[in-house]
Amino acid sequence: KRNNGKGQAPEKSAKRKRVVPQKKRDVVDEELDEESGLSSADDDQLDVAVDDSDDETPQDKRVRLAKEYLAKLEAKDRERDENPDHDAIAHRLHEDVLEQSGKLQRKLAAQYQAPDTDSVRFFRGHDLSVTCVALTPDDRYVFSGGKDCSIYKFDVASGHKVACIRSDRHGVADNPKGHRGHVLALAVSSSGKYLASGGHDNHVMIWNVVDCQLVKIFKGHKKAVSGLAFRRNTHQLFSASFDRSVKVWNLDEMAYVETLYGHQDAIMAIDSLTRERAFTAGGSDGSVRLWKIPEESQLLFHGHTSSIDCCKMINEQYAVAGSQDGGVSLWNFLKKKPVFIARDAHKIETESGHTQRPWISAVAALQNSDLVVSGAMDGKIKFWKCSEHFMRMEEIFSVPVAGVVNSLAFSSSGDFLIAGVGQEHRLGRWWTVKKAKNRVAVIPLIRQQAATASAAASR
Repeated sequence: KRNNGKGQAPEKSAKRKRVVPQKKRDVVDEELDEESGLSSADDDQLDVAVDDSDDETPQDKRVRLAKEYLAKLEAKDRERDENPDHDAIAHRLHEDVLEQSGKLQRKLAAQYQAPDTDSVRFFRGHDLSVTCVALTPDDRYVFSGGKDCSIYKFDVASGHKVACIRSDRHGVADNPKGHRGHVLALAVSSSGKYLASGGHDNHVMIWNVVDCQLVKIFKGHKKAVSGLAFRRNTHQLFSASFDRSVKVWNLDEMAYVETLYGHQDAIMAIDSLTRERAFTAGGSDGSVRLWKIPEESQLLFHGHTSSIDCCKMINEQYAVAGSQDGGVSLWNFLKKKPVFIARDAHKIETESGHTQRPWISAVAALQNSDLVVSGAMDGKIKFWKCSEHFMRMEEIFSVPVAGVVNSLAFSSSGDFLIAGVGQEHRLGRWWTVKKAKNRVAVIPLIRQQAATASAAASR
């Protein structure tokens, strides 16, 4: 700074202030009031609101949001009981934190026992093999897709057919009203509003869950759509395809978002939970991948000696997959290799002494628990218990169903399991189980505590 010759800095010059004539200012204010339609009382309220938001610090906002969340939990508890259990609320908060971090493991597998085969119910409707199933969040309805290019909606409680979306193989080319190829994948949003379906016609179709009316058709995949998964608590949809890509869709805007590349062969299955991530099985490239969408990165895992055809996330840190080598594998996303593989999970001993190793065609996991199931063409659904910290798996029991098990889905309550069964594998016609029927199986899951209480009541 230049001084004034006396060793002192000059005084700062006053900033020029633009003076608006009072008359002109009044006119401008009147025009603004007329355009906005705000009265002086509204202005006062607006000023108060702005002042309140300005005074709220980030710490205060966090406290306020936490109190609102606790109030919601207490309100839910009051619906069940007039005296809310604060210990129960604290337990639920702790579980929410563990679930978000992917460390929640409810030990439930030991509580289940093998159900009576006579208690298994079957829903008929498809003319050809059932390839995929999906449940609504309230467990009231089940959707099934098949090689007959149709989609059925069943009432779980009664077993009645509620609706049928028939094939549109002979419809107008530019205006399809149904699928024109095998339906390979189904997914229902956690809001219960949308059903997504995909198949050999390369389209992702969005339906209204209530009336099964077509809402939108997404075109973009160059080959069959093999897997679909909604991110929980959102309308973000992931689709996997034989064209080796994963596409992301936003159903709030009914728009395409982006395409993810990385797999070297056709993708066979996809799954997603709460975080913005997707888990895929890469088929013949022998890999499974975890896609981190915000980070624009992917984690690559290897471990099987043959094509990996199915996968499911247990929580945000662990997953299960099935392969054509006959193994069911357990994955930790912090390790590049599977932490455990159940070799020959569904092996068949023939009368001649040979051992057959059927392909694992379907897997499912009861989310955030230690219970996993697998299905193959041997006509059995096997239930597995994961050890603590997910280091091993052991078979606890199996349920026989005639045919190839192409799809599996647990109810959100854990009270039953849905299985899509058919005479053929969902991806081809390598084998035909002639004695099997194309249908949906509903397998009740009985917990030992409930069974003991029921037996005591019957006495």
